[in-house]
Amino acid sequence: MKFRKDINGLRAIAVIAVVLFHFNDSWMPGGFAGVDVFFVISGFLMTGIIFRGVEKDSFSIFKFYVARANRIIPALALLCLVLLVFGWFYLIPIDYKTLGKHAGSSISFLSNFAYWREAGYFDAASHEKWLLHSWSLSVEWQFYIIYPLVLVAMRKFLSIKTMKLMLIVGTVLGFIFCVFSTYKWPNASYFLLSARAWEMMIGGVAYLYPFTLQENRKKIVHWVGLGLIIGSYFLISAENPWPGYLALFPVIGSFLIIQAQHNDSVITGNIVFQKLGTWSYSIYLWHWPIVVAIYYFSLDEAYIYPGIALSILLGFLSYKYVEKIKFRNDFSSLLSYSKNIPIYIAVFIGVLGSVVFIKFDTFTLMRLTADEILITDQQKRDPKVAFCGAVENGVSPGCTYGDGPVKAIVIGDSHSQFQNVAIGNRATLMGGSILSLGLSACPTIKDVVYRGGSSNQYADYNCGWLVENAIDIAAEKYPNIPVIIINRTSMYIHGPNEDKDFQLAPPHYFVDEVFTKRDERYKNNLAGHMVDTICEFTENNPVYLVRPTPEMTKHVSKSMFNSLVLYNRKESIKIPLAENSQRHEFAFRMQDKAAKQCGAKILDPLPYLCDDQYCYGDVDGIPTYLDDNHLSIYGSEVISPIYDEVFK
Repeated sequence: MKFRKDINGLRAIAVIAVVLFHFNDSWMPGGFAGVDVFFVISGFLMTGIIFRGVEKDSFSIFKFYVARANRIIPALALLCLVLLVFGWFYLIPIDYKTLGKHAGSSISFLSNFAYWREAGYFDAASHEKWLLHSWSLSVEWQFYIIYPLVLVAMRKFLSIKTMKLMLIVGTVLGFIFCVFSTYKWPNASYFLLSARAWEMMIGGVAYLYPFTLQENRKKIVHWVGLGLIIGSYFLISAENPWPGYLALFPVIGSFLIIQAQHNDSVITGNIVFQKLGTWSYSIYLWHWPIVVAIYYFSLDEAYIYPGIALSILLGFLSYKYVEKIKFRNDFSSLLSYSKNIPIYIAVFIGVLGSVVFIKFDTFTLMRLTADEILITDQQKRDPKVAFCGAVENGVSPGCTYGDGPVKAIVIGDSHSQFQNVAIGNRATLMGGSILSLGLSACPTIKDVVYRGGSSNQYADYNCGWLVENAIDIAAEKYPNIPVIIINRTSMYIHGPNEDKDFQLAPPHYFVDEVFTKRDERYKNNLAGHMVDTICEFTENNPVYLVRPTPEMTKHVSKSMFNSLVLYNRKESIKIPLAENSQRHEFAFRMQDKAAKQCGAKILDPLPYLCDDQYCYGDVDGIPTYLDDNHLSIYGSEVISPIYDEVFK
């Protein structure tokens, strides 16, 4: 196939968008659609390779796979290796373990499944995943595996003409499924091939049904395509369901540019875009870890600009010294394909990542100092949380902590779950145990509904049902047994403090009315229902309300670890007491109202975490927080004396 400058320039348009979006999403809110542009290009090129071979009866599936491996694996493997070496020296153990898992899944092209099961692509936690961007490579590779198999099988029964028509039908059906699944299963649709295949297939349609255009019309079609792509970069954002029907804009735009075959465009044909297009794969690989590094090590925003420059430099070096290596592609027999070097490279990285994931505890002892181990130990979590928080249809497994009869019931969100061990230990000292009815992200409000999605289009009633069941369980099975309620109340009222624009974040928890913003009506409505729920508990059980714990502005354990590793100094994370009081003022007033209205009692952990000026993230150099808001094992033990009043 003749070299297409327009397609090479289109690669540059795609990678520029992705890079700018990742470094600062306000620059190009829909820049993530650059990945969809890459998918269309890939489908066009792969369809050309396969159909040229099929039409000549010379297509080899194994040769196709090897060519793809030679193209993709070496640069990706180098990135994984560099990150694993880097992580050995600079990452906190739990993150190094995760990196091992992600390196293994990335090089085996299964990372899209791994990330699908974890946090969403646009979630805050995504900025701690060094290989998150490899999900798109996994999607492409899965397409490379399945696509030629389907086409070769079809060729045994169908003519080339019918195969071409079937590709159009498949593209249309794939788009319809994509639109449906984006609303039904948004996270899965973002990461999985099932909702993305049509984007690559439409690239195939562009190859099989090329437009015949006069020169002046080529320019019009080309510019219309550019307008659709650039428009999607600025008019679409992470708030929109994706890919969904909106993906038509960058996808059709890419389709039109490919069909226009306008090789002399000032946009796609200029020397800068030609170079960026040539280096685009490696730029894409290297830019995201640099983005993560800026976030992970809390670097100033000024690092964004050298970060972009470094992404381009590393992309160029990777292209010149890795991508351009010519690995053997012509093998005479099936057995001889075992001599393909990139496959062994992939196996090596996969094994290395797996060893890091499985043996990270051993590696921790090998590579960390005593002070670093003291900090990282506070990253450990209660192993029972996953099972004990597995609530379905409002029914909790009802785990107990401690020894002896149930002395208290603990209910709340993850802030309650992370204190179960310490509270259980305190109950044991008094000859009893606690019953945990906690659920992550579940405020203790009867009939509360979580509404998610960009337009709150789906509803989850699990939390509200759990609270209702907890009231019944406490009244019927454990009358007069104290109920301890622990919530990150201010997050539900104001939004998460990790987001600098948290006050602008739309609410997601509702009872009898759906609100679009966090105004006073919303806050009073939610707080009113929380007070009503507390009072309902008090009808049959004494109730203790735990004041919200201070919320730090940094990940405490990670920040303290990074300070030791990077600067060889101990850092104490803290926030002004006044800032904490302002953040929780509304929650405090709500709790005080419940105490006055129905006799609930207040338990205050602040004297153990704050002095008269600051609230601290550590005590004696040991983190009291797992992250920026959940208490660590040590932190839970530090405040545990407040529960003695419950068990007396």
